[in-house]
Amino acid sequence: MPTQSSYIMPTYAPQPISFARGSGSWLYTADNTAYLDALTGIAVCGLGHCHPKITTAISEQAATLVHTSNLYRIEWQEKAAESICKAAGMDSVFFANSGAEANEAALKMARLYGFKKEFKHPKVIVMQNSFHGRTLLTVSATANPKAKAGFYTLDDDFIRVPFGDIAAIKQAALDYEDITAILLEPIQGEGGLNTAKDGFGYLEQVQAVCDQHDWLFMLDEVQTGNGRTGKYFAYQHSQAKPDVLTTAKGLGNGFPIGACLVSGRAKDLLTVGSHGSTYGGTPLGSRVVHTVYDILSNSDIMNNAATEGEYIQTTLQNALKDFGVSTRGQGMMIGVVLPEGTDCSTLVTDALNHEKLIINVTGSNVIRLLPPLNMARNETNQLIERLTRLVRHTLAKNE
Repeated sequence: MPTQSSYIMPTYAPQPISFARGSGSWLYTADNTAYLDALTGIAVCGLGHCHPKITTAISEQAATLVHTSNLYRIEWQEKAAESICKAAGMDSVFFANSGAEANEAALKMARLYGFKKEFKHPKVIVMQNSFHGRTLLTVSATANPKAKAGFYTLDDDFIRVPFGDIAAIKQAALDYEDITAILLEPIQGEGGLNTAKDGFGYLEQVQAVCDQHDWLFMLDEVQTGNGRTGKYFAYQHSQAKPDVLTTAKGLGNGFPIGACLVSGRAKDLLTVGSHGSTYGGTPLGSRVVHTVYDILSNSDIMNNAATEGEYIQTTLQNALKDFGVSTRGQGMMIGVVLPEGTDCSTLVTDALNHEKLIINVTGSNVIRLLPPLNMARNETNQLIERLTRLVRHTLAKNE
């Protein structure tokens, strides 16, 4: 296949392959070659490609009404809001178009919260190895220096501490004035599938510090939400409860939509005119959100994600333990950690060419797996077999 069109800004370096259609856990090229998708568009198509109920919802709504704007009530938006708030245990929601926009709304609320406290320069605590988006404010909250280079980011607005280190957060409370919130991912996706040493109990510890200092407790569940970890939201593995919760990716199963949900201290921060989005919560997007909720809530898909995710981790660990490989993550959000120094530069291409397997690499040496939540056991076994061969081949090349 030729290189990417010169009419597209070179902000990506795509693989030299294009897919013509998808079905469930599989993507197909124009010549009908099948590829097992263990990435799902980076945690987006959690219900698999072209789920029939999602396809029907999009088709019917596109033929009925796509957009009116938020100048008017939108019935499907109200249904979607009720659905997602019930799933999250939150009070209300603002619909945006992406995870970055949802996080931008969260960070704007953190600033507004500080303003109401008459802070001169409100600051938010964020984590090392975090990723929150690419708008100017969210990329400032992001740790990756490559994403920030050249953009004159707003780094003075953030205090960065090690992920999973509650002592560092407590020390920041002593060292800095005008802290207004903490923003973190329950599992760090882009940063290398990092989990806290105390597991999800870490979230309870963070909330306790927020309660002590009257800070907003904000969770970025753009990647971990919508069933990805075996619960509707990852924080539900704990007793924690956020003031602000953001999500996107699997929220629309491929349709672009994001959400910022509030409760507790953040419940009444945004009022008429304080925030908005022309496309936020269209009839089409909202119907998709409601349909995803309906599928997840009335099926065994999240249990399947938990069961199959544990099976993948256990089987891979047993198959690759003699090679210095380990796994981490939760549900269908799995990191396969290769030994430090492993050259992973051709790994994604090798997976495509030799195993017809779709994966990616994050954190330099971590294979990121984000399979469909409803992946069947025979497909799970194919994923394990293909990935095991790939890892052994990669490590043999590094010897």
